[in-house]
Amino acid sequence: MGQEQRVVLVPRTHAARLYGVAEAVEPYYCSYGVNPDYRLQFEACGLRVSGVGSEGEIRIVELPEHPFFVATLFLPQARSTPESPHPLLVGYAAAVHACRDARARFQAAEKGPSASLPPSSAGSASR
Repeated sequence: MGQEQRVVLVPRTHAARLYGVAEAVEPYYCSYGVNPDYRLQFEACGLRVSGVGSEGEIRIVELPEHPFFVATLFLPQARSTPESPHPLLVGYAAAVHACRDARARFQAAEKGPSASLPPSSAGSASR
């Protein structure tokens, strides 16, 4: 508890892209872990191990096809500050922003071309 541990990032994963390095050191405040006997079952169901400890223990998992599903055994917010936000939190915020923008574009497309016109112009455009 209250210790720092090395996390080796698996190449070509969300986590590795967000960190931009091959490994990181993260703070841990508990001694919980993932039972390694379940790793193959997790992976068969679509979870991808994207970060491991120095002895190969699971530290980060993600769903590759999801805009942002990344789970960790450490607390990224513990070392994040406004001046130096944690890479995973930056990635989460970017995914939320992208999702919000995509949703707005989709809703605008559903309403049709007049959706972008001011209400007074929309009526006159059809006359």
